[in-house]
Amino acid sequence: MKNITFSADERTIELAREEARRRKASLNQLFREWLEDLAARDQRREKISALMEEMKSYNSGGPFTREQMNER
Repeated sequence: MKNITFSADERTIELAREEARRRKASLNQLFREWLEDLAARDQRREKISALMEEMKSYNSGGPFTREQMNER
């Protein structure tokens, strides 16, 4: 694992530490989770785009009236 350094003002750091305590996690753990989430965004965006493209071929059989959509 590599180390990196972040800079932030003291108030932001203290608020982040408080959040980490509430989550029973370390600030380092929260940074790692945030960084992993950031790194995965493009991959999630591509998956969503592929799903939306696939959904274009679905046929719901509609259009439906409000009453039909609320039937059980």
